[in-house]
Amino acid sequence: MEKLLGAKKTPKQKLKYFCKHVKKDKWLLLLLLPAFAFLIVFCYVPMYGVIIAFKEYNAFKGIMGSPWASPFYKHFLSFVSDSSFWLILRNTFIIALTSVILDAPLPVIFALMINEVTDKKTQKIIQTVSYAPYFVSVVVVVGICQNFTGLDHGVVNVILRKFGLEGTVSYMSNPSWFLPIYLISGLWQGLGWWAIIYVGTLANVDASLVEAAKIDGANRFKRVIHVNLPAILPMATLSLILSVGSLMSVGFEKIYLMQSDLNQSVTEVIPTYVYKRTFGTKGIKPYSFGTAVGLFNSAINIALLFIANFISKHAGGETVI
Repeated sequence: MEKLLGAKKTPKQKLKYFCKHVKKDKWLLLLLLPAFAFLIVFCYVPMYGVIIAFKEYNAFKGIMGSPWASPFYKHFLSFVSDSSFWLILRNTFIIALTSVILDAPLPVIFALMINEVTDKKTQKIIQTVSYAPYFVSVVVVVGICQNFTGLDHGVVNVILRKFGLEGTVSYMSNPSWFLPIYLISGLWQGLGWWAIIYVGTLANVDASLVEAAKIDGANRFKRVIHVNLPAILPMATLSLILSVGSLMSVGFEKIYLMQSDLNQSVTEVIPTYVYKRTFGTKGIKPYSFGTAVGLFNSAINIALLFIANFISKHAGGETVI
């Protein structure tokens, strides 16, 4: 009866079972050692540095020698009570949320479209052209945006003037145009690259399912909806959960390069604010403040990750945890 019910193993039996599998898979585990060592050295060991957020950090005294902040939550309070706190929080959420809303479904749609191209040579050309912009530097991408949307010699304004329209809008400096330019340029740069994983998943779809759908009279659109889409939905769900988990980590470099005095009301986000506050002041650099804001950011990301994972789990979808 104990065998059928599965008797609870003793600690000694568990250790024996563990050692047996370690011995069996020793060469596979050996391959994991470099990656495991990398995680320990560069990800886990530096975690003790978060205590800087609760100290008055002094580089000469070191982390342990620096005095504790009074009160210990001083730097968090300084951030939350800042007059621009709600503005930068709002901007961060808007930019990050709209990015996720666009970046989650569009790569899936693009991958499904690529998969429907029957000619393999054409399919490869489309893939290559679509993911090539991913390797373009962010600085170059922002430069391209400026060349296209500049006031005097920008391509958009020149074309508008050719058609007798006004053509005198400085799009990069206009707060209303910042988000569309940021999102469109981001899609141009990353859409093809993000779709690669879905294209790879579609390549492994069982051909017999497609043939069965054809026999049942399903047209191309129905085959995409009922065969291809379910095949990549688990991967898309996992990607969405991870995207939500990094919602507050918006791209600092691109936003900072696109920022100006005229559009700062919509471009000032947490990373740019921390950069200016940490490295833009004279005297001793407020590293403790920057660490506190980073910890605040990470805490929100972790909370969002658990919420997204919880919703996906109870909706019957894939989960990360």
